[in-house]
Amino acid sequence: MSEGKEKIRVLRIINRFNLGGPTFNVAYLTRYLEHPFETKLVGGLKDESEASSEFILQRLEIEPIIISEMKRSISPIHDFKAYREIEAIIRDYRPHIVHTHASKAGTIGRLAAHRNGVPIILHTFHGHVFHSYFNSFTTYVYKRIERYLAKRSTRIIAISDIQRYELGVLHRITRQEKIEVIPLGFDLHRFQENQAQKRAAFRTQYGLNDEHVAIGVIGRLVPIKNHKMFIDAIHSLSKTHPQARFFIVGGGELDADLRGYCEKIGLGYRWMEPPTEDAPLAFTSWIKEVDVAIAGLDVVALTSLNEGTPVSLIEAQAAEKPVVSSRVGGIEDIVVEGGSALLCEVGDTQRMVVHLQRLIEDPKRRHAMGKVGRAHVAEQYSFKRLVDDMHNLYHTLLREKGIL
Repeated sequence: MSEGKEKIRVLRIINRFNLGGPTFNVAYLTRYLEHPFETKLVGGLKDESEASSEFILQRLEIEPIIISEMKRSISPIHDFKAYREIEAIIRDYRPHIVHTHASKAGTIGRLAAHRNGVPIILHTFHGHVFHSYFNSFTTYVYKRIERYLAKRSTRIIAISDIQRYELGVLHRITRQEKIEVIPLGFDLHRFQENQAQKRAAFRTQYGLNDEHVAIGVIGRLVPIKNHKMFIDAIHSLSKTHPQARFFIVGGGELDADLRGYCEKIGLGYRWMEPPTEDAPLAFTSWIKEVDVAIAGLDVVALTSLNEGTPVSLIEAQAAEKPVVSSRVGGIEDIVVEGGSALLCEVGDTQRMVVHLQRLIEDPKRRHAMGKVGRAHVAEQYSFKRLVDDMHNLYHTLLREKGIL
């Protein structure tokens, strides 16, 4: 088929439209993947505890199809209804490519695509649940499901080299030669523009002066993010570094539990108000303009037990902020250890305290690490690079199938 004739139809399916890296990526691919491709975007509903990502789609003038039955939690009734809806969309749209993103969409979407004879079936792992999420039996079941689905997929896409190793070697989801690595891509310009004004706005709102060093964690308040490790580090640092102010940016199911933990250990906090000397920590809930929040911070931290490619650390480096993080998932692929980031092992609160202390006390080091981070992510995580990589992969697979 020549490029001047029929369009190549892509059906892109995502778990749900919550705020995070997967939504940004499906939005950029839907909006900017050019000739000969056209894309229809389908997704489920976000949980009530999650921030909406509708503004991302609105900015890019994308009108997705919402499948209300496709939810985060497992429900045989809802999941079957979502499957039937996706089947109906496939039969009507007749896509050449079905590309799913994240686990629920990957299961339902790939089963429907395989049953209905879609020529090319792709799945992107934006993370995985093969450790630190479930007990051993549940993890075993999920692995068996993913191996079954991988056999019915044309390619599997990992978002980092480390994730490719985990999927192919460590967890044996599929053979490594079937896994393509395509890192995430973002519009990083907003983390580099008008930084002085954004910084002033955030720091004025939260009562910070020039002497304060602001350190924040950004993300959902869920068990896998291990926020208690950050709170334990704050408990130690707040006693020795009164100029430090700490922020937990985000919302989720553990909101009340984390505030209760602060009360249990005697750590003062504020809820959506400026921190003070007596309350060095602020829970801000979700901040829609995360570029403003990052501009106002001096250090961005992460304490997760498991990660794919944490968006907050890419955005932090784009904004020239040093990173302190646990060494998990694809983090070593997205930072320069010792250059843009200081890393510690999972659960090593003492080492995290040491790293944060060094950066609180040394503004020149913070500045130098920020420069390294900005240069590191400038080209590697551009949404233009993401679109080009996906365009090239699609073309290769279409030629292999004799469609182009």
